[in-house]
Amino acid sequence: MKKWAAEFFGTFCLVFAGTGAIIVNDLTGGTVTHVGVALTFGLVVMAMIYSLGEVSGAHFNPAVTLGFWAARRLRFGEVPPYLMSQFLGAISASVLLRFIFPEHPTLGATLPQDPVVSSFALEGIMTAILMFVILSVSTGAREKGIIAGIAIGSVVALGALFGGPISGASMNPARSLAPALVSGHFHHLWIYLLAPALGAFSAVFICRCTQSQGCCGPAVKETCP
Repeated sequence: MKKWAAEFFGTFCLVFAGTGAIIVNDLTGGTVTHVGVALTFGLVVMAMIYSLGEVSGAHFNPAVTLGFWAARRLRFGEVPPYLMSQFLGAISASVLLRFIFPEHPTLGATLPQDPVVSSFALEGIMTAILMFVILSVSTGAREKGIIAGIAIGSVVALGALFGGPISGASMNPARSLAPALVSGHFHHLWIYLLAPALGAFSAVFICRCTQSQGCCGPAVKETCP
């Protein structure tokens, strides 16, 4: 149960701090700034990895959990409780933010800019990069150690810095579903549910092609000779 509680709380903190920064930025005329929002997402991810990495592996992202499963680092039986904990944590954060900021219309929901295909491509590619880094610096299905927090938090901030103005740089289905569900803004939500999952799966293939044998299960050479 500690693992599920850790995933719940870590995802709660990610969504509360990250989308909270977006809300505060909107309501105060841009005082947080785009750079500040990106750093908030990166810093909260880094902090939660250092705090909870030893407990649950600090996924905080359904796409990451699916990526670990595809890489055969996580048993399928553990996937549903991980996903449920992450989605519930994210939704709880958005519900709390609705009470704190009832006047904000979207609660930091990810809304793509036209053309939609650009947002889909960005979400998939950025998630692939994120998952590749996670697979490269993690141990098994756990993100832990001095390098992991800095590397993963930096990639999250990097994606938010350049992808945020176009797609919102979600890279996380739970982060996008929660504010959409609570605020009622479901525009193109499918992008943020599908693209990160596809990106995470593609990262497993890239890892098998570039890393040493055993990075994603025993059958590395069969996948990418």
